[in-house]
Amino acid sequence: MFTGAMVAIVTPFKNGAVDEEGLRQLIEFQIENGTKGIIPCGTTGESATLSHKEHQRVIEITVAQVKGRVPVIAGTGSNNTVEAIQLTAHAKKVGADGALMISPYYNKPTQEGLYQHFKKVAEEVPIPIVLYNIPGRTAVNMEPSTIARLAEISNIVAVKEASGSMKQITDIIQLCGDKFTVVSGEDFLTYPLMAVGGKGVISVVSNVAPRDMADLCDLCLAGKWAKARALYYRLLPLCHAMFYETNPAPVKTALEMMGKISAEVRLPLAPMSEMNKTKLRKDLKKYGLI
Repeated sequence: MFTGAMVAIVTPFKNGAVDEEGLRQLIEFQIENGTKGIIPCGTTGESATLSHKEHQRVIEITVAQVKGRVPVIAGTGSNNTVEAIQLTAHAKKVGADGALMISPYYNKPTQEGLYQHFKKVAEEVPIPIVLYNIPGRTAVNMEPSTIARLAEISNIVAVKEASGSMKQITDIIQLCGDKFTVVSGEDFLTYPLMAVGGKGVISVVSNVAPRDMADLCDLCLAGKWAKARALYYRLLPLCHAMFYETNPAPVKTALEMMGKISAEVRLPLAPMSEMNKTKLRKDLKKYGLI
Protein backbone atom coordinates (compact mmCIF):
# COMPACT_ATOMS: atom_id res chain seq x y z
CA MET A 1 0.00 0.00 0.00
CA PHE A 2 2.77 2.46 0.98
CA THR A 3 6.01 1.80 -0.90
CA GLY A 4 8.97 3.61 -2.41
CA ALA A 5 10.58 6.83 -1.20
CA MET A 6 8.27 8.77 1.12
CA VAL A 7 9.36 12.00 2.78
CA ALA A 8 9.18 12.78 6.48
CA ILE A 9 8.59 16.40 5.59
CA VAL A 10 9.83 19.26 7.76
CA THR A 11 7.44 21.83 9.21
CA PRO A 12 8.87 25.20 8.14
CA PHE A 13 8.64 28.08 10.60
CA LYS A 14 8.87 31.82 10.04
CA ASN A 15 9.11 34.19 13.01
CA GLY A 16 7.87 31.48 15.35
CA ALA A 17 4.79 30.50 13.33
CA VAL A 18 4.17 27.72 10.83
CA ASP A 19 5.20 28.91 7.37
CA GLU A 20 2.16 27.66 5.47
CA GLU A 21 3.27 28.87 2.05
CA GLY A 22 6.73 27.40 2.59
CA LEU A 23 5.13 24.04 3.42
CA ARG A 24 3.04 24.13 0.25
CA GLN A 25 6.12 24.85 -1.85
CA LEU A 26 8.04 21.99 -0.22
CA ILE A 27 5.18 19.61 -1.00
CA GLU A 28 5.26 20.64 -4.67
CA PHE A 29 9.05 20.16 -4.75
CA GLN A 30 8.56 16.63 -3.44
CA ILE A 31 5.83 15.59 -5.85
CA GLU A 32 7.65 17.08 -8.84
CA ASN A 33 10.68 14.95 -7.96
CA GLY A 34 9.00 11.56 -7.68
CA THR A 35 8.35 11.20 -3.94
CA LYS A 36 5.72 8.51 -3.39
CA GLY A 37 4.22 9.76 -0.13
CA ILE A 38 4.17 12.81 2.16
CA ILE A 39 4.40 12.34 5.93
CA PRO A 40 3.59 15.51 7.91
CA CYS A 41 3.94 15.86 11.68
CA GLY A 42 6.53 13.16 12.24
CA THR A 43 9.75 13.58 14.20
CA THR A 44 11.27 15.53 11.29
CA GLY A 45 8.15 17.69 11.29
CA GLU A 46 8.80 18.67 14.91
CA SER A 47 5.49 17.26 16.06
CA ALA A 48 6.70 17.38 19.68
CA THR A 49 6.67 21.20 19.67
CA LEU A 50 3.55 21.79 17.58
CA SER A 51 0.38 22.77 19.41
CA HIS A 52 -2.62 20.55 18.73
CA LYS A 53 -4.10 23.32 16.58
CA GLU A 54 -0.88 23.61 14.57
CA HIS A 55 -0.59 19.84 14.25
CA GLN A 56 -4.07 19.62 12.80
CA ARG A 57 -3.49 22.60 10.52
CA VAL A 58 -0.28 21.13 9.06
CA ILE A 59 -2.11 17.90 8.22
CA GLU A 60 -5.00 19.85 6.68
CA ILE A 61 -2.63 21.93 4.52
CA THR A 62 -0.77 18.82 3.41
CA VAL A 63 -3.92 16.97 2.36
CA ALA A 64 -5.27 20.03 0.55
CA GLN A 65 -2.01 20.71 -1.28
CA VAL A 66 -1.34 17.10 -2.29
CA LYS A 67 -4.82 16.77 -3.81
CA GLY A 68 -4.63 12.98 -3.90
CA ARG A 69 -1.56 12.84 -6.14
CA VAL A 70 0.36 10.71 -3.61
CA PRO A 71 -0.62 9.24 -0.24
CA VAL A 72 -0.55 11.47 2.84
CA ILE A 73 0.40 9.51 5.95
CA ALA A 74 -0.14 11.81 8.91
CA GLY A 75 1.91 11.56 12.07
CA THR A 76 -0.64 10.95 14.82
CA GLY A 77 1.29 9.17 17.54
CA SER A 78 1.24 10.03 21.22
CA ASN A 79 2.21 8.53 24.57
CA ASN A 80 -1.42 8.99 25.56
CA THR A 81 -3.70 6.48 23.83
CA VAL A 82 -6.79 8.70 24.03
CA GLU A 83 -4.86 11.57 22.46
CA ALA A 84 -3.51 9.27 19.74
CA ILE A 85 -7.08 8.26 18.90
CA GLN A 86 -8.14 11.91 18.69
CA LEU A 87 -5.22 12.88 16.43
CA THR A 88 -5.79 9.84 14.20
CA ALA A 89 -9.52 10.50 13.95
CA HIS A 90 -8.82 14.07 12.87
CA ALA A 91 -6.35 12.89 10.21
CA LYS A 92 -8.95 10.50 8.80
CA LYS A 93 -11.67 13.17 8.89
CA VAL A 94 -9.62 15.64 6.82
CA GLY A 95 -8.67 13.06 4.21
CA ALA A 96 -5.30 11.57 5.15
CA ASP A 97 -4.64 8.21 3.51
CA GLY A 98 -2.92 6.72 6.54
CA ALA A 99 -1.48 7.41 9.97
CA LEU A 100 2.12 7.07 11.11
CA MET A 101 2.12 6.20 14.80
CA ILE A 102 5.22 6.32 16.94
CA SER A 103 5.45 3.97 19.90
CA PRO A 104 4.41 5.64 23.15
CA TYR A 105 7.45 7.48 24.48
CA TYR A 106 8.53 8.15 28.08
CA ASN A 107 5.91 5.79 29.61
CA LYS A 108 8.10 2.75 28.78
CA PRO A 109 5.17 0.35 28.22
CA THR A 110 5.63 -3.41 28.14
CA GLN A 111 5.26 -5.29 24.86
CA GLU A 112 1.67 -6.06 25.88
CA GLY A 113 1.10 -2.37 26.55
CA LEU A 114 2.40 -1.51 23.10
CA TYR A 115 0.14 -4.11 21.52
CA GLN A 116 -2.96 -2.91 23.37
CA HIS A 117 -2.19 0.75 22.55
CA PHE A 118 -2.02 0.21 18.80
CA LYS A 119 -4.87 -2.29 18.82
CA LYS A 120 -7.12 0.25 20.54
CA VAL A 121 -6.34 3.01 18.03
CA ALA A 122 -6.83 0.62 15.10
CA GLU A 123 -10.21 -0.44 16.47
CA GLU A 124 -11.37 3.12 17.07
CA VAL A 125 -10.21 4.67 13.77
CA PRO A 126 -10.56 2.66 10.52
CA ILE A 127 -7.54 4.09 8.72
CA PRO A 128 -4.39 2.30 7.48
CA ILE A 129 -1.78 2.54 10.23
CA VAL A 130 1.99 2.52 9.85
CA LEU A 131 3.75 1.62 13.10
CA TYR A 132 6.89 3.60 13.91
CA ASN A 133 9.58 1.87 15.92
CA ILE A 134 12.39 4.21 16.99
CA PRO A 135 13.70 3.04 20.37
CA GLY A 136 16.41 5.72 20.43
CA ARG A 137 13.66 8.29 20.99
CA THR A 138 10.99 6.25 22.79
CA ALA A 139 13.20 4.21 25.19
CA VAL A 140 11.31 1.00 24.28
CA ASN A 141 11.96 -1.32 21.33
CA MET A 142 8.87 -2.80 19.70
CA GLU A 143 9.98 -6.39 19.32
CA PRO A 144 9.45 -8.36 16.09
CA SER A 145 7.00 -10.71 17.81
CA THR A 146 4.87 -7.73 18.89
CA ILE A 147 4.94 -6.27 15.39
CA ALA A 148 3.91 -9.68 14.02
CA ARG A 149 0.91 -9.75 16.40
CA LEU A 150 -0.09 -6.25 15.32
CA ALA A 151 0.27 -7.21 11.65
CA GLU A 152 -2.69 -9.55 12.15
CA ILE A 153 -4.93 -6.49 12.65
CA SER A 154 -6.37 -5.65 9.23
CA ASN A 155 -5.73 -1.91 9.18
CA ILE A 156 -2.19 -2.08 10.63
CA VAL A 157 -0.40 -2.37 7.33
CA ALA A 158 3.27 -1.43 7.76
CA VAL A 159 6.12 -0.50 10.07
CA LYS A 160 8.70 2.24 9.78
CA GLU A 161 11.71 0.49 11.29
CA ALA A 162 14.29 2.79 12.86
CA SER A 163 15.93 0.49 15.40
CA GLY A 164 19.08 0.45 13.27
CA SER A 165 19.25 -3.34 13.56
CA MET A 166 19.35 -5.44 10.41
CA LYS A 167 18.64 -8.50 12.56
CA GLN A 168 15.42 -6.92 13.77
CA ILE A 169 14.50 -5.91 10.22
CA THR A 170 15.02 -9.42 8.86
CA ASP A 171 13.16 -10.96 11.79
CA ILE A 172 10.13 -8.74 11.12
CA ILE A 173 10.10 -9.52 7.40
CA GLN A 174 10.46 -13.24 8.09
CA LEU A 175 7.68 -13.26 10.70
CA CYS A 176 5.22 -11.07 8.80
CA GLY A 177 5.79 -12.11 5.19
CA ASP A 178 4.28 -10.33 2.22
CA LYS A 179 1.07 -9.38 4.01
CA PHE A 180 2.88 -6.57 5.82
CA THR A 181 5.14 -3.78 4.55
CA VAL A 182 8.47 -2.92 6.16
CA VAL A 183 10.04 0.42 5.28
CA SER A 184 13.25 1.96 6.55
CA GLY A 185 13.24 4.73 9.11
CA GLU A 186 16.98 5.24 8.58
CA ASP A 187 18.13 6.64 5.25
CA PHE A 188 21.50 4.91 5.48
CA LEU A 189 19.79 1.48 5.72
CA THR A 190 17.45 1.93 2.76
CA TYR A 191 19.39 -0.23 0.30
CA PRO A 192 20.22 -3.05 2.78
CA LEU A 193 16.63 -3.13 4.01
CA MET A 194 15.21 -3.32 0.51
CA ALA A 195 17.73 -6.02 -0.42
CA VAL A 196 16.20 -8.31 2.24
CA GLY A 197 12.58 -7.59 1.33
CA GLY A 198 11.73 -4.10 2.56
CA LYS A 199 9.63 -1.89 0.32
CA GLY A 200 10.94 1.66 0.75
CA VAL A 201 11.86 4.41 3.17
CA ILE A 202 10.29 7.23 5.12
CA SER A 203 13.14 9.59 4.51
CA VAL A 204 14.80 12.66 5.95
CA VAL A 205 17.21 12.98 3.00
CA SER A 206 14.27 13.12 0.59
CA ASN A 207 13.66 16.65 1.90
CA VAL A 208 16.78 17.80 0.04
CA ALA A 209 17.40 15.10 -2.60
CA PRO A 210 13.95 13.70 -3.42
CA ARG A 211 14.69 12.59 -6.97
CA ASP A 212 17.73 10.51 -6.07
CA MET A 213 16.01 8.82 -3.12
CA ALA A 214 12.95 8.11 -5.27
CA ASP A 215 15.17 6.66 -8.00
CA LEU A 216 17.05 4.52 -5.46
CA CYS A 217 13.82 2.94 -4.19
CA ASP A 218 12.40 2.50 -7.69
CA LEU A 219 15.59 0.73 -8.80
CA CYS A 220 15.46 -1.58 -5.79
CA LEU A 221 11.79 -2.40 -6.35
CA ALA A 222 12.63 -3.17 -10.01
CA GLY A 223 15.46 -5.50 -8.97
CA LYS A 224 18.15 -3.31 -10.59
CA TRP A 225 20.54 -3.83 -7.72
CA ALA A 226 23.84 -2.73 -9.30
CA LYS A 227 22.46 0.66 -10.37
CA ALA A 228 20.71 1.01 -7.02
CA ARG A 229 23.92 0.26 -5.13
CA ALA A 230 25.83 2.95 -7.02
CA LEU A 231 23.15 5.52 -6.24
CA TYR A 232 23.03 4.39 -2.60
CA TYR A 233 26.74 5.05 -2.16
CA ARG A 234 26.36 8.45 -3.79
CA LEU A 235 23.58 9.31 -1.30
CA LEU A 236 25.31 7.84 1.76
CA PRO A 237 27.43 10.88 2.75
CA LEU A 238 24.29 13.03 2.55
CA CYS A 239 22.46 10.53 4.77
CA HIS A 240 25.13 10.96 7.44
CA ALA A 241 25.27 14.76 7.02
CA MET A 242 21.58 15.09 7.90
CA PHE A 243 22.43 13.80 11.38
CA TYR A 244 25.47 15.92 12.28
CA GLU A 245 23.15 17.26 14.97
CA THR A 246 19.68 16.36 16.17
CA ASN A 247 17.13 16.01 13.37
CA PRO A 248 15.68 18.22 11.89
CA ALA A 249 18.16 21.05 12.51
CA PRO A 250 20.59 19.86 9.78
CA VAL A 251 17.95 19.19 7.13
CA LYS A 252 16.28 22.54 7.77
CA THR A 253 19.66 24.24 7.57
CA ALA A 254 20.30 22.45 4.28
CA LEU A 255 16.95 23.60 2.92
CA GLU A 256 17.79 27.18 3.89
CA MET A 257 21.14 26.89 2.10
CA MET A 258 19.20 25.65 -0.94
CA GLY A 259 16.96 28.74 -0.79
CA LYS A 260 13.80 26.82 0.14
CA ILE A 261 12.81 27.82 3.69
CA SER A 262 14.16 29.27 6.92
CA ALA A 263 16.32 26.99 9.07
CA GLU A 264 14.26 28.01 12.11
CA VAL A 265 13.64 25.28 14.69
CA ARG A 266 11.79 25.44 17.99
CA LEU A 267 13.35 25.11 21.41
CA PRO A 268 14.58 22.88 22.91
CA LEU A 269 16.18 22.29 19.48
CA ALA A 270 18.80 24.89 18.64
CA PRO A 271 20.40 26.20 15.44
CA MET A 272 23.36 24.20 14.16
CA SER A 273 26.85 25.10 15.36
CA GLU A 274 28.99 27.05 12.91
CA MET A 275 31.45 24.17 12.71
CA ASN A 276 28.76 21.70 11.63
CA LYS A 277 27.16 24.23 9.30
CA THR A 278 30.50 24.57 7.52
CA LYS A 279 30.74 20.79 7.15
CA LEU A 280 27.16 20.61 5.91
CA ARG A 281 27.71 23.36 3.34
CA LYS A 282 30.72 21.47 1.95
CA ASP A 283 28.63 18.28 1.67
CA LEU A 284 25.83 20.07 -0.16
CA LYS A 285 28.26 21.70 -2.57
CA LYS A 286 29.97 18.38 -3.26
CA TYR A 287 26.60 16.77 -3.96
CA GLY A 288 25.58 19.63 -6.24
CA LEU A 289 22.64 20.84 -4.19
CA ILE A 290 24.03 24.37 -3.78
